[in-house]
Amino acid sequence: MTIWDTLVGQRATITALEQAVAGHGMTHAWLFTGPPGSGRSNAAIAFAAALQCEHGGAGPDCPDTCHACHTVLAGSHADVTLVRTEKLSIGVDEVRELVRRASLSPMGDRWQILVIEDADRLTEQACNALLKAIEEPNGRTAWMLCAPTVEDVLPTIRSRCRLVTLATPTTAEVAGFLVSRGVEEPLASYAARASQGHIGRARALAFDEAVRKRREEIVQLPARLTNLGRCMDAATQLAEKAKEEADAITAELDAREKVDLDLAYGVVERGRRPREYGPALAALEKGQRTRAKRRHLDVVDRGLTDLVSVYRDAIAIATGAPGALVNEEIRPEIEEIVRTSTPELNLRRIGWIFAAREQMLEFNVPVALALESMMVALKTPQR
Repeated sequence: MTIWDTLVGQRATITALEQAVAGHGMTHAWLFTGPPGSGRSNAAIAFAAALQCEHGGAGPDCPDTCHACHTVLAGSHADVTLVRTEKLSIGVDEVRELVRRASLSPMGDRWQILVIEDADRLTEQACNALLKAIEEPNGRTAWMLCAPTVEDVLPTIRSRCRLVTLATPTTAEVAGFLVSRGVEEPLASYAARASQGHIGRARALAFDEAVRKRREEIVQLPARLTNLGRCMDAATQLAEKAKEEADAITAELDAREKVDLDLAYGVVERGRRPREYGPALAALEKGQRTRAKRRHLDVVDRGLTDLVSVYRDAIAIATGAPGALVNEEIRPEIEEIVRTSTPELNLRRIGWIFAAREQMLEFNVPVALALESMMVALKTPQR
């Protein structure tokens, strides 16, 4: 095995990173871009592991028992800092701490590496703080930024980074990856198609029956949007299901953080709360609310992607496009959508879904309101 085995369908990227590990084209700042699920953060972490590994991430024990590879992948390597945010943005204070760390020499004899998973969430002040560190790098420090596209990062920062662009894996590549992980071929094929190249989503669909069921409910919605009442019901169903899933994801983490806070301030042992406990609890609860909001939007966004796949399939059938449908399992329902619409209408429907997504993510429109407006727009036209 090698450290690169988790990167599906990225042979060109792997080759470029292997050359950099060998000393050809290595630089102090990297920008990993690619569509959701392509594995840009996985590529950055694998690259970090290969740079810290004396075998370049390709030794006989990598990544299973090699100490450097294992600790980087586990998030415990002393010289690799990974920034993952559950917030809507990454602020200047957090970046200043990273800049301070970047100025230090690594504890080992290799690199001090800082990976920012959501560089597109950096605030303007945070970008300005980061820019100076990238302009005047420490000789043994490497920055790795991850973002969906180069346009999501300020020009002054991206111009100082070496760009690594990841592609969307093909359905066959994703299915092959799942089969290699023990998934039976029919289920692997379904998960690969339904995920549309998103590796994390494909894994969830392959290994979690509840995730599959929720997706099946969502892709059935377009065929049912025949009147105003059903449109409103569909919006409510999508919003409530997303809220339930998001709450289930965050509830356990919230409870664990609360226990850790109580232990840190000795609330349980002393039987009372010290003066400093109140502000700390308020800050924790504020962060948890922000995280819950983002998680809710993420789950809704995933549902919108599934809706888009239905109208994409309708366009494919209507125009005779080659290739398999994303939602082959509901072909009869999609053919009914084709019968009651046109490719132009379904293309506009996809645009309305993206407009609803933008309203929620960029303009803070309440989820229920945006979904209701969207479902009404998607309603099947009367004969």
